Amino acid sequence: MTVITGHAVAIDFETANEARTSACSIGVAWIENGRVTATEEHLIRPRELRFNSFNSAIHGIRAEDVAGAPEFPEVWAALRERVQGRLILAHNAAFDLSVLRHTLTDYGLDWPACDYLCTVVLARRAWPTLTGHRLNHLADFLGIALDHHRAGSDAEACGRIALAATQEMGLRGFGEIEGTGISLGRIAPGGYSPCKGGKGRGKAPPRRPRVVA
Repeated sequence: MTVITGHAVAIDFETANEARTSACSIGVAWIENGRVTATEEHLIRPRELRFNSFNSAIHGIRAEDVAGAPEFPEVWAALRERVQGRLILAHNAAFDLSVLRHTLTDYGLDWPACDYLCTVVLARRAWPTLTGHRLNHLADFLGIALDHHRAGSDAEACGRIALAATQEMGLRGFGEIEGTGISLGRIAPGGYSPCKGGKGRGKAPPRRPRVVA
């Protein structure tokens, strides 16, 4: 069995409406040396308390659910130091990192300095013959319990998918990912760059791997 080394944090945002500054929930899953060690979920009161019915139908959160919740700066203050410097994992990271960047900017807060990895990109590299790489499809394929669009559950599934994909590729840790042709993204006070790669080479149809605990 390959022992995955390294620390990471998987994040997932749910938003109240189409604005990237409308985060209403964040899920965070902490990963230490090949294991998801803790999962958190926090409701957030957006600065503009406007909920789109389409968004609420997806995640089930409504204005009344977050009326007494803290705004993003208070939630972020409890996470910032633990996130700083870690590899951030997100499924469809372009969305989640956009929410993070826009919300931090909206409140005048500094961006953290972190590399990040889109687990859609990673999954496409690990299992190129799968017909879909959406979070729920991968969770079903890997046998991961998922309460889809609950931010905490989505973040934990994202972390477990990353661990399973890294193991599938025979890597010893997240530090070896860039050797696969994937370029990690980067967020830092000085700028932002996207995660790229993950087309992969064709191989035999994938087996159902053992889920990483």
